[in-house]
Amino acid sequence: MRDLMAGLTYLGKGQRWVARNRRQWGFGLLPGLITLAGYAAAVVCLALYAGDAVGWATPFADGWASPWAGLFRGALTVLLFGGGLLLALISFTAVTLLVGQPFYEELSERVDRSVGGDAPESGLPLWRELWIAARESLAVLVRVAVWGVLLFALGFVPVVGQTVIPALGFCVSGFFLAEELTAVALQRRGVPLRERLRLLRSRKLLALGFGVPLTLLFLVPFVAVFVMPGAVAGATLLVRDLMGEEAAAEDASGGPGPRTEDEGAPLG
Repeated sequence: MRDLMAGLTYLGKGQRWVARNRRQWGFGLLPGLITLAGYAAAVVCLALYAGDAVGWATPFADGWASPWAGLFRGALTVLLFGGGLLLALISFTAVTLLVGQPFYEELSERVDRSVGGDAPESGLPLWRELWIAARESLAVLVRVAVWGVLLFALGFVPVVGQTVIPALGFCVSGFFLAEELTAVALQRRGVPLRERLRLLRSRKLLALGFGVPLTLLFLVPFVAVFVMPGAVAGATLLVRDLMGEEAAAEDASGGPGPRTEDEGAPLG
């Protein structure tokens, strides 16, 4: 339970960090706003043309008697639109982090410097970092999709499907959301995806305490855009705990890590 509360605390600490550094928060908003605009356009297109797409894909239903063709295509349209929204919800964080890689990496470095005095760097060129981030984000989305199919199937089990499975679904979403956000700081430390997953599994309650409340917040429209900078900051603080850097800094200095003078400086 201690780790569970610690994860929630890091989420709050991250939001407080960006509240004290408003220029960093403003720069951190840009990737989320860009991604949101793209997703909004895609959802509008889906809403306008989902019916036409279903009609094109089901020519065999043209000769069906009324009202069966309309009911069948209407149900498929609802499923297509709902599936698109679910995919948008699942992928929004990964796409935002990919779009905002330079912004969030710089923000994460500032957090490291403000509490520890140093900021590990990967030493890789930007194109290489973007390629690794895209490849690993895709691997995470595949894992999330597999879990999603499994949980969807288990949702039809009486009683358990309506009680235990939804709670388990939030835990799975929270764990992988924590992985995506901590990836910003862990990639700078040269930690690959498999090792990141192992680290988070070793302290599941810490990851869940951070990721599950954030998952619930992300269900509220537009909230994800505004809390994303603080989520990246909080994930960086969580990584320092996960890697034992916070304890090492306190042992070396006899207290919390130093705050640097450039903490309030703008990104870039």
